[in-house]
Amino acid sequence: MKTKEQYVAFLRGINVGGHHKLPMADLKKEMEKLGFENIVTLLNSGNVVFDSVSDTVKNLEVKISKHLEQAFEFPVPTIIRTVKTIDELLTSNPFEHVSLTKDIRLYVSLLREDNSPELELPWKNEDGSFEILEVRDKMIISVLDLSVTKTPKGMEALEKMYGKDITTRNWNTIDRIGKKL
Repeated sequence: MKTKEQYVAFLRGINVGGHHKLPMADLKKEMEKLGFENIVTLLNSGNVVFDSVSDTVKNLEVKISKHLEQAFEFPVPTIIRTVKTIDELLTSNPFEHVSLTKDIRLYVSLLREDNSPELELPWKNEDGSFEILEVRDKMIISVLDLSVTKTPKGMEALEKMYGKDITTRNWNTIDRIGKKL
């Protein structure tokens, strides 16, 4: 008998600016059709905690992405992490030394592939508004300072360096996911 494991799926580019609408109730139903259990969706940005028979993350990403594209008729890139990986991230508290202000935003970007460019970390963009603190387990830990720039160009920098097979979540979202685990 195969063991079950708990995973977190992060969907890219859904429910953004009125495009690629994917209601969370419908997402949950489609995940159930795939045989997943204990499905919990969080927020409207495509975060799903679920149990599945142990499988490779890559197999699950392909299976979910293909199924959701067929069901909703638009691409739904999916990046998955085990609950263990998310727990380890939360426990390590990668932002503990960041001084928070109303303009500071903390982000975790998830990569599907480990295609990290050689960067000297911490890395900052030219105007100092965006900083990559660390990269680990196909996750980029970064900080955006909106007091320096009102336009969050950090995500554009990430896509230039790491490609488009990436999705980003605010640290508060990761923390909320952790509380559901």
